[in-house]
Amino acid sequence: MPEKKVWNQKGPERRMSRPQAPKNPHLDPAFAAGGARPGDGPAPPAAGSPSNQLGSFEAAMKLFHARRLKEARELFVQAAKGSERDIANRAQLHIAMCDRRLEQVIVSLGSAEDYYNYGVVLINSRRLTEARTHLEKGLEMSPAADHIHYALALAQALDGDLPSAHRNLKRAIELEPRNRLIARQDTDFAPLASQPPFDSLIYPEKKNW
Repeated sequence: MPEKKVWNQKGPERRMSRPQAPKNPHLDPAFAAGGARPGDGPAPPAAGSPSNQLGSFEAAMKLFHARRLKEARELFVQAAKGSERDIANRAQLHIAMCDRRLEQVIVSLGSAEDYYNYGVVLINSRRLTEARTHLEKGLEMSPAADHIHYALALAQALDGDLPSAHRNLKRAIELEPRNRLIARQDTDFAPLASQPPFDSLIYPEKKNW
């Protein structure tokens, strides 16, 4: 997700109940001028201070683990506006996590094409483990679908499982030779195209050069 600009902004002002006025205000000039009376205790930390920022973040984490995501997000937003950069960055990451979970919908998948289409969406979001799971289910339903083999090979390559990626890309090309040209033009396969054994699979003619 694009990184949001974070700026310092004062949070909601904390209000304290007004102490009861003395019987004779003239005997207490500090109180009459609006100052603190003896025994009132230290002043609360200012809104937006590091202590308030940390408190908001810790409270948000408790709500997050309790899956009260909407409430947690509101507190993460407050924490992200504080002056401590490390806490603000962590709060921003958790805001994105809350957004993703709050926007998550139940996906109804019934066919191999459904699993393929959703798998591609997951690849684009770099949710590779989930993508592989859905594409594998698609292949179980349609073992000869070359485009599902190709998508699964891509997910496996991005996930670092190169032997499985080579096996599925090879099968995709066997089922549909055009997939070799697609792999040549695919920027996600580009880092592997010159490395064995992908080089001989994507550019077999180079063996005779």
